[in-house]
Amino acid sequence: MRIYNRRDFYAGIMFVLIGAFFGLYAQDYSMGTANRMGPGYFPTLLSGIILFLGLIVLVMAFLPKEAQEPPEKTDWRGFGLVLASVGGFALLLPIAGFLISACFLVFLAAAASEESNKKETVILAIVLAIVGITVFGYGIELQFPILPPAFTQ
Repeated sequence: MRIYNRRDFYAGIMFVLIGAFFGLYAQDYSMGTANRMGPGYFPTLLSGIILFLGLIVLVMAFLPKEAQEPPEKTDWRGFGLVLASVGGFALLLPIAGFLISACFLVFLAAAASEESNKKETVILAIVLAIVGITVFGYGIELQFPILPPAFTQ
């Protein structure tokens, strides 16, 4: 077999090795079940996903250049805005509550794309806030403020 893309080949090998290493390392912990996850459940699941993605990248290295799409130019502005939205959410959550933080996350991440429009962004922010509060606030009872602490006193 001929390797057409050495970068994909080495990246695939790296991902497979990392996934296998952490998968084997996680076996020292008890798995538990899907309902009652043990300390080894998430690392094993994550290492399996990394291993699978590594295999996909590895297989892509053997495809001829004609079968591959050339990579697009990296949108650094969009990349930075998405990272800033996640970081801002983490920083705002204890101060502004989940409702405001989730809306901030959606609006800043939507600004990263030229294709987003305001109506869809507002609907997405509302749906994310409702689902997030329902699942995390009431479903699994995570301890985070839903509204800013100034409003709850």
